[in-house]
Parts: sequence; structure tokens; C-alpha cells
Amino acid sequence: MIDLRQLRYFVAVAETEHVGQAAERLHISQSPLSRQIAQLEQKLGLTLFERGQQRIRLTRDGQVFLAEARALLRHADRLESLGRRLGRGEEGGLCIGYVADAMHTGVLPRALRALHSKSPGVHIALYNLPPTEQFEGLRQRNLDIAFVHEPPTADDPDLLAAPLLQDPLLLALPAGHPLADREEVSPKDLDGQPWIAVENPQDPAWRDTFIAACTTAGFTPDIRLDAAEPLTALGLVASGLGLALVQKSMARATTEDVAVRELPWHDTCVQLWAAWHRVDLRPLVAGFRATVLGTSGTA
Repeated sequence: MIDLRQLRYFVAVAETEHVGQAAERLHISQSPLSRQIAQLEQKLGLTLFERGQQRIRLTRDGQVFLAEARALLRHADRLESLGRRLGRGEEGGLCIGYVADAMHTGVLPRALRALHSKSPGVHIALYNLPPTEQFEGLRQRNLDIAFVHEPPTADDPDLLAAPLLQDPLLLALPAGHPLADREEVSPKDLDGQPWIAVENPQDPAWRDTFIAACTTAGFTPDIRLDAAEPLTALGLVASGLGLALVQKSMARATTEDVAVRELPWHDTCVQLWAAWHRVDLRPLVAGFRATVLGTSGTA
């Protein structure tokens, strides 16, 4: 292996064509500098300099070697700088798993915006995955952090989690609906109304779960349409096709064709958690986790 120190010595001598001047630049004496250059030539089996009484000059092979040595030293300097930035968490890559609500609620976009403002050199890879696959990704170290609806079990040997958000569900109804003018809506008012149910791909029994929650609240929904996600449901509500329950964070996406009402007696909410591996291998991961918890308002 080539000694980078010897390469730096060689470049200094080549640029000055004078051992004494190179030694002054390097803050060493001439004798050890001459020995280092001789050792480099011996290691390479190559004559780098033509030596005269007053000056030394690069051989033709030495000129070719100088160009490559400079390139290698520049790369070594960049590599050292990169390593220091990685160590400070300023650069690198993050693999993030998430469920759609992490985007809808703005939790993940806010965290990414804060990260980009602080460390614009960090590369982000996003993966929309079911929670079970996210947990496995964390265990296999394929993911650095996960955004899920439910945390891993408290006795999980590998994973930790913290709550980020509780997003209450609000009633969305067409602006022209008779209930839209009421300040308060009771369970009896909703009984038998046409409904748009928002699918939950993480829950195979999502429809039964939705009906059970409504029944517990005191009304039975007449489900006419299924929507794949909340924005689709809001579009269907705006078209007058039924009522829907959507997260409070989605209210900003409504149009004038949609009215939104709180239901104090309906305490169902969408939860969002951050999960990560117990062992932090990189400062970047710990730093982003702190950013996520900070931007979500979680201490």
C-alpha cells in the first residue's frame, strides 16, 4: 500500500523541484524528506526524479505519477471530509418506512423539511409499507426509522417507539346537506345516512371495525361507497355522494363543497408512532429521530 504521507512529500518536492523548499513547506528537515522520497521510489521500482547538483526535476514517469498522486490525495481529502460530516450526521442516507397517514398529517413532510434545512446533503429513500414489513425492515437494518399506526410490543427485544400524533376524526358532509347548517350533530342524526367508508389496508377487517365504531357511538351507517384513502373520500363527499369520517389534519384539504363538524361524542382517532431499532449505529439516525419527535411536538 502506498503511504499517503509519502505521496504528500513527493507532491511537495515535485512542485518546488527543491528538497529544501519542500522541507520548509512541510515543516520537516531535508534529510528525512529525502529518505521518504527514496523509500517511495524503491517501493514503486520507479525513478521519479532526475537529480542534479542544484535542483531535481521530475522524470517523464514522475510527471505521469504526479498527476495521479494529486488526484488520489484530493480524493483522500474529500473522503476524510465526508467521514467527518457523516460522523456529525450532516451527510449520508436515510431509509424511512411510513404509512400514508404520516404524509397526510404532515408529520413526515415537516420532519424532512427540517432535516433538509439542517443537512441538505442527506439522501432520503421513502418506502410505503405495512407496519409488519416496516418492523422487519428495522430489525434487518434495511430501514432506519418507521412511521406506523401502532407501536411494537413493549417487550420487543429490538425495537423502541414513541407516539407522534393523535388525529381525531371529524364528520365531513356535503355543503348542501341538511345537517351542514347545524352546529351540533347527534348520533341519531347520522343513523341511516349514506356513508363513504375509508379503507384501512393495515386492517383486514377494516369495514367491520368501522361499523362497530359507529354502532358503539350510537348510529348505524348505510355504506354506499368505499374510498381507498381520505382524499378520495373528501372528493366523493364534495360530489354529494355521502358522509365520511376523516382525520382533523385533512380538514385543510376540504373545498367549499365540503362542511366539517366535530363530533365530541365520537372519540375515535388515528394514531401515529415512530419506531426505531434500539441500537443507533449512526449519528444521522439519532439526529433525524430527534427531529421527528421535535417537529411532531413529542418530547
